Amino acid sequence: MTRTVFARFSRWWLLAAVLVIVVAVGFGVSVRAQSGNFNQRLIATGAGTTMLLGGTGAPRYIPVLTKVAFFAEVVNGVVKGSFECLALAPPAPAGPESGDFNTNIMYVTGSITSAEVDGDTMKLSGTSECTGIGAGSNVPFTAIIRKGGPGARLTLTTRPPNDPPLVFEEILVEGGFDIRPLALTVGQTNQ
Repeated sequence: MTRTVFARFSRWWLLAAVLVIVVAVGFGVSVRAQSGNFNQRLIATGAGTTMLLGGTGAPRYIPVLTKVAFFAEVVNGVVKGSFECLALAPPAPAGPESGDFNTNIMYVTGSITSAEVDGDTMKLSGTSECTGIGAGSNVPFTAIIRKGGPGARLTLTTRPPNDPPLVFEEILVEGGFDIRPLALTVGQTNQ
């Protein structure tokens, strides 16, 4: 009789152990499927059309639209990402073509290497290739992005070689910018 009780007791523990292992493995697979790579986390993403506040500035004030797209993620503790900004202006300041935004006046394509978050605002920095206004290679840039849809703000600053910094204040008219919380300021130093 002792042997029968022991056999039932052993089978029960064996069944319980197998059940715990199956549940644990299933939970682990579920968590991994939901979160992806544990060493990689998206912190910012966005795309849309912005309008450059004040356009080209005095004296002509030609309007400028930009096409902006970016993403930033933390991979193994290092910020990585891409930033794209294409500025388009009409070929003529007035007349029938003044609403055709088809003239490339500046293009910034860069690699994001650092990020700072302050509430709904993120500062992304890196180096870029620029054409048009502020043209150059390895041009440092900073993009200060406010989270949101139409009406959200973006400030792009480029530092072309041998020139003062260029600052572009933009307002989002289509699209959206998303920022996720970031516990620390993270970045990669290029040394």
